[in-house]
Amino acid sequence: MSSTVADEGLPPGDDGWVPPFPDALDLVVEAEAMLAVFAAHRYVRIDALHREALADAATHGYLLTDVIERSVRLELAAALSITESAAGLLVMHADALVHRYPGVLDSLEGARMSARHATELVDLVDTVEPDLRGQVLEQAIGLAEAHAFGTFRRKLRILVDSVRAATLAERHEQALQQRRVAVTPAEDGMAWFMLFGPAVEVHAIHGRLTAIAKVLTARDDETRTLDQVRADVCGDLLIDGTTDGTPADARGVRATVVVTVPALTLLGDDDGQATVEGLGPIPLARARELCGSAEGWMRVLTHPETGMVLSVGRERYRPPPELRRLVRWRAERCMAPGCGIPAARCEIDHTVAWEHGGTTELSNLAPLCKGHHTIKHHGRWRVHQIADSGGALEWTSPTGRHYRVDPERKVPTFTPSSSEGSMAPF
Repeated sequence: MSSTVADEGLPPGDDGWVPPFPDALDLVVEAEAMLAVFAAHRYVRIDALHREALADAATHGYLLTDVIERSVRLELAAALSITESAAGLLVMHADALVHRYPGVLDSLEGARMSARHATELVDLVDTVEPDLRGQVLEQAIGLAEAHAFGTFRRKLRILVDSVRAATLAERHEQALQQRRVAVTPAEDGMAWFMLFGPAVEVHAIHGRLTAIAKVLTARDDETRTLDQVRADVCGDLLIDGTTDGTPADARGVRATVVVTVPALTLLGDDDGQATVEGLGPIPLARARELCGSAEGWMRVLTHPETGMVLSVGRERYRPPPELRRLVRWRAERCMAPGCGIPAARCEIDHTVAWEHGGTTELSNLAPLCKGHHTIKHHGRWRVHQIADSGGALEWTSPTGRHYRVDPERKVPTFTPSSSEGSMAPF
């Protein structure tokens, strides 16, 4: 519990009100806010230094701009004891914040976002075509001011992808021409094997390797780590072409990738967006191909207006596969504050424990990574699902602070309407 001025021996006001006294965490938060303010001023001064150097060079008729830019980076790096590369990033971000995104600089100066939020915002918004940035910037600032860094970065990428969706198919086709395999030598007789290809296929390859490796590492006589087994399985598949050398229970493992497509989009009746869990948008033509034929792809069709998923599970202690998929699909990530671990790698937690009367239903289930699952049960945190929120969790810390975590997608609740036999969204 936070201390008060009364704890320090100071009297309350005439009306009995005691002004709050900051506790240890409040002081840390205050220091973080000061860092944001100083970061904003640093960027303003770096930009002024940069502009002054360019103006001085022009006054003396020195037109080798690249040389001046390098000189500024060198002097800044020497003064701050950083690399020239780091100094170059400071100059680039300063120019963007002062001249292209003054609203971001104002938010940083007001300590409404951190310097890390600000630089990530600049880097991602700069990838958007100049004529489309206006559709992103205001929302991006709102996301930065509202969310922890990991959640902000994920949501901003989704926002940027949605704005650029119109050109995704064309950009994907151009990028597809660059697919290749490369080998880079490393030390101690090792080398890196790298595949650059369509994200869906690469994600599926990694997923299958991981699934086979998990079967093998679960064996009592296995001493290799998951990474080591995954690498060995990859070599076996590519060199031998079969899994004959692996135990029988691991040979039938296939890749599973979740593709979400609005129903009308799948039918070609609108221009909605198809996404792959953990990856982001994919071209609609590729989504229709996957949803129409390939085995091993879980198809999640959503209502074009409500987003309602047309499948729910059965009630029992262990959630059935359909319900586990729905819980993970709704959240997409671990439902702890700021955590970015994909839901596919998380455990399904009963928010109200089964032994305490909790039920196995969507309104009482959420994915938590192993670390946060342990903290929930043994770290003196309290967690509950917020009623009528579509799956949001509220975490209450040991110091009494509250943190809300919303899922990536909401599954609406339906209740009977006044018309007999009909259903209406609640």
